[in-house]
Amino acid sequence: MMLQDLYLTLLIGGTVLLASVAAARTAHRAGLPSLLLFLAVGVVVGEDVLGLHFDDAQLAQALGTAALAVILVEGGLTSNWPDVRRLLLPAGVLATAGVAVSITVTAAGAHWMLGMNWQLALLLGAIVSSTDAAAVFAVLRSLPLPQKVTSLLEAESGFNDAPTVILVLALSTATADVPGPADIAGHLVYELAVGSVLGLAIGRLGAAALRNIALPATGLYPLATVGFGIVAFAAAGAAHASGFIAAYLAGLVLGNAQLPHRAATRSFAEGVGWLAQIGLFVMLGLLVDPSELPATIGPAVTVGLVLLLAARPLSVLACLLPFRVPWREQGFISWAGLRGAVPIVLATYPIVEGVSGARDLLNIVFVLVVIFTVVQGPSLPAAARLLRLTRPGALRDIEVEAAPLDALDADLLTVSIPAGSRLHGVAVFELRLPSPTVVTLIVRDGATTVPGHDTVLRVGDELLLITTPKVRQAAERRLRAVGRRGKLARWLGEHGDPEITEQNSS
Repeated sequence: MMLQDLYLTLLIGGTVLLASVAAARTAHRAGLPSLLLFLAVGVVVGEDVLGLHFDDAQLAQALGTAALAVILVEGGLTSNWPDVRRLLLPAGVLATAGVAVSITVTAAGAHWMLGMNWQLALLLGAIVSSTDAAAVFAVLRSLPLPQKVTSLLEAESGFNDAPTVILVLALSTATADVPGPADIAGHLVYELAVGSVLGLAIGRLGAAALRNIALPATGLYPLATVGFGIVAFAAAGAAHASGFIAAYLAGLVLGNAQLPHRAATRSFAEGVGWLAQIGLFVMLGLLVDPSELPATIGPAVTVGLVLLLAARPLSVLACLLPFRVPWREQGFISWAGLRGAVPIVLATYPIVEGVSGARDLLNIVFVLVVIFTVVQGPSLPAAARLLRLTRPGALRDIEVEAAPLDALDADLLTVSIPAGSRLHGVAVFELRLPSPTVVTLIVRDGATTVPGHDTVLRVGDELLLITTPKVRQAAERRLRAVGRRGKLARWLGEHGDPEITEQNSS
């Protein structure tokens, strides 16, 4: 590559990156997952519009798989283990048995309604059965939903990539006959078990190393943390196990360990995750040929309706009924099963393996993801209100961010008091925060004040608190409790747990 070619490549790449960042802001304001506009950027840059040619499915598969690994590491690093642990069993059932139900129903619909042969129908069902965490939480982030609903969706999205990848690979490499259930079950058990063991082991090893090894620069800690997640992914893949489950579990262990510079690590991981998403979606937008897409709108809508109205609700009902999940929450979980990057990446697997009709599958999946994300994404707030899972103005929890003060072995908390919070009218001494937590500063109407013992808090205040890692969770629980029930929260039985108890939820 000549130097001028390098400059041109960097100019195009930087412009696409900035356009994608602007698209993310636009999507957020419109209530849409950012993936839609990232895909649009790729389509616009592609050969049918601006003329950039890209049709290498094998390269797309390799880069897409690597990007998904980074996204899953970031997902694990930013997940809260106590929330995931409570819902580990139902999330695991949804990610395995739920995937099986969804594949069966979707494949049957594609076979009987579109006339696909069983191999292609099962491939299509497996490809679209995985939910996408990035797509879901880009829309749900501002909704005051029960914590168990968001945590269940997050855990399911982190776990269900692994079995769907295994199934798509098994079906793609079947030359004549579809693999039998025993063969597929054997592969699933081996890959999930070995991948889980490697992910947990490497995550624990990384946590121990980062706690006990002093690195020469702060910026090396985030690099090392993400590096351990990538090593877990690669090690599992080398052992012919599931790298996706290994990457997510390694990130989960590392993200919930007491490591130095945790806030910097999470910020770095989020940035890397966004970069992976942008690169992935733009590349997938480049891969499709827009002139071929109109012919697949009918099949895509047909399969999407089967998935949305039959396969997803049946899988949620079958998997969550034993756990006595209220029907309103089941309804929302069914509707919130957005599809995103994973199905489009998985659609490249049969192309690489030379499966007849695989290119049509890619186009169907692409159109399905776009259409049903446009339909489902903006409707999620309305669905939550319709199912009485939230109400306008019902958000009572404070917003807390943390930054490490490593030299003091302390954390800096920033607390925003929203409208409707019971923190309004409470004096600082009435907070009764666990020692040695102290309120050091209040920002009110643009002015800063050092609070006294009897300073009264008001809606709109921004509080700065200093605490220690050992009592940080207790301090956050106390703030949440007072925010919900006022200064007598403890006497009223409110302890500030992350999950808000829903009234009349059954």
